[in-house]
Amino acid sequence: MQIPLETLEIIKKLNQANFDAYIVGGCVRDLIISKIKELKRNPKDWDIATNAKPEQIQKLFPDSVYENEFGTVLVKTGSESPDLKIIEVTTLRKEGKYSDKRHPDKIEFAKTIEEDLGRRDFTINAMTIKIKDSERTLIDPFDGQKDIENKLIRAAGDAKKRFSEDGLRLMRAIRFACELNFQIESQTLEAIKNNASLLSFISKERVRDELIKIINSSEAAKGILLLQETGLLKQIIPELEKSIGVTQNKHHIYTVWEHLWRSLEYACAKKYSLEVRLASLFHDIGKPYTKKGEGIDSTFYNHEWQGAKITARILSRLKFSNDKSEKIVKLVRCHGFVYDTEITTDAAIRRLLVKIGKENIQELAQVREADRIGSGCPKALPFRLRHFLFRVEKVLQELEGQQPSLKILKINGNDVIKILKIEPSSKIGAILNILLEEILDDPKKNTKEYLEKKVKELNQLSENELNKKQKIAQEKYENLLKEAEEEIKKKYYVN
Repeated sequence: MQIPLETLEIIKKLNQANFDAYIVGGCVRDLIISKIKELKRNPKDWDIATNAKPEQIQKLFPDSVYENEFGTVLVKTGSESPDLKIIEVTTLRKEGKYSDKRHPDKIEFAKTIEEDLGRRDFTINAMTIKIKDSERTLIDPFDGQKDIENKLIRAAGDAKKRFSEDGLRLMRAIRFACELNFQIESQTLEAIKNNASLLSFISKERVRDELIKIINSSEAAKGILLLQETGLLKQIIPELEKSIGVTQNKHHIYTVWEHLWRSLEYACAKKYSLEVRLASLFHDIGKPYTKKGEGIDSTFYNHEWQGAKITARILSRLKFSNDKSEKIVKLVRCHGFVYDTEITTDAAIRRLLVKIGKENIQELAQVREADRIGSGCPKALPFRLRHFLFRVEKVLQELEGQQPSLKILKINGNDVIKILKIEPSSKIGAILNILLEEILDDPKKNTKEYLEKKVKELNQLSENELNKKQKIAQEKYENLLKEAEEEIKKKYYVN
């Protein structure tokens, strides 16, 4: 097992002072998972437990920091790795009653590692490796290694007691099941159902952070289903439960509820961002509130706007940042945009870009993709989406001046009028078109001095010669635009 040198050095120093030292927590779990399962886990937090008291730890590590009531000393290592710059060294402890269902009433130091492990949440997190000199001993009082082999999440000891100590553990069980693709052991699952109300004691910020971890896991849809099955979803996002059993029209084969979690499932499979995943989960959350009629012709007019309002309320309640909330709400509100390869105009695309923001347009297409695939009736949407993104990029290039046009010239029509001292006429456009073709061939010529000189030269040509040159310039320009368009088409695999 590869244990970082920084961790081993701290343990060695504790051992030399005749203290026991143990690696504890998630790093032990991840080491064992990587050893016996196909799942690769890279431990990040290397936590150490010891029978040394905080003041004794600080005496050994003078540069350490101790500013909490949990017996945890922050030891600086000097490592270049961000994950190893500071390592937590905690005195063995046991915890008493949890009156507020969130924090222990008092912290007591324990005499044995078994007492310390007995307060931990799940068997897979209640293992430790004792390191003494060259010996490494796995201590596993709750058979966590066996549960890893069987892919089980099981409470350490009495499940009801573990959950009453910290209600967030209800969600953590589901989060670990999603991250590891494990099942929750039956008695532990039953205890979650029976104690779902404990989540109401937990701060919204902690609930939000745990929800984000579930949504960011590869099995997020499984997590949403488990949250609903256990009664936790009702505590976190009751608005989602209203979609259960709500049938849809001919464009969907699933109920709104099933459609939403299947859309999330697709977004996770594609490894889309947190914002796209949440927008995929919430995009039709307004349908139960706007449904008219039953059967294949039922309607949900303005469900996007209703869904955006509901989404904003959910994200505000869960204390999401303003930036994330605004983006997710926009994606929900605009997910039903209409696009037809033959009918949709560039003006319509420009209006959509104003509403959603060019920085969000790619993710809007991803939400739309998840929506259609999650409907069970995907039809030909992948092509339409590719074509839509092609059109968007083309419009953006025009808006941002990336396509060559007369605007890039260092002189304009008014300059030509002044140079030649003539009245406005078609001759001015012809000269500018010829100049544009020339500087596209050689951008270094795009200087005011050169172009003014060239204007005077072109003015000496006959009308017939000028028109011939303009025609050649326009043909070259049109070919250049076609080539640029073909490049964008290739990017999105459209004809």
